[in-house]
Amino acid sequence: MDYAFVTREEFERVRDDGGFLEWFEVYGDLKGTPLAPIEANVAAGRDVLLEVDVQGALAVREVLPGAVLVFVRSPSADVQRARLLRRGSESPDSVERRLAQAALEEQQAERFDHVVVNEEGQVEQGVDHLAAILAGHRADPDPAQSGG
Repeated sequence: MDYAFVTREEFERVRDDGGFLEWFEVYGDLKGTPLAPIEANVAAGRDVLLEVDVQGALAVREVLPGAVLVFVRSPSADVQRARLLRRGSESPDSVERRLAQAALEEQQAERFDHVVVNEEGQVEQGVDHLAAILAGHRADPDPAQSGG
């Protein structure tokens, strides 16, 4: 699904009407996951993959208790710092703020069903790991009964 940019007033109207699966204010911007497409895909028997932060993932779990949460982490803070600096889109202050936030989020990883380490140069291995997790949950849809 692509991003949809709306005015703050429109976002607040949709939010107040219960139109988001999860939403939060992040650095002054309102961000959320529209509920209707999620419900439509789940009703059609399709898997839905969301890329949300820890706060969003835990909010999803509140609404959809059967959701499978996968925490994707960097191998280390040094690797994460190097990745952010390589992008060239972050100021030094922004990099440090993001690393501090990542450290806080790491403390929540135990609340997820699985943890995948995003190793440098091993995207296919990470994708395979995620696919195996998905396949495992299709076979055993109770996350409490599946291993991490």
